[in-house]
Amino acid sequence: MNKSGLIETLSSKLNLTEKKAIDVVNLVFKGFTDELKKNGRIEIRGFGSFVVKKYGAYTGRNPKTGTKIKVEPKKLPFFKVGKELKIRVDKKK
Repeated sequence: MNKSGLIETLSSKLNLTEKKAIDVVNLVFKGFTDELKKNGRIEIRGFGSFVVKKYGAYTGRNPKTGTKIKVEPKKLPFFKVGKELKIRVDKKK
């Protein structure tokens, strides 16, 4: 499922206009993004959690040319799947 599929599902299940469903999805995504920018943690019980991991600078290699390059430190979002979601996905039908 992608963002437009989520909007469509939300719209049909909750009998919302497409505009309202778009607003809801964008509001949730903005809330997640804002919290992660503040190095916060998002936990959705039964689903999983999002955290920000910090990576230090390192020397990498351009795979095309083989040239060494300096990679700056960065922060990236990381998702850890929850136990309940693992169980639900693995259940046999």
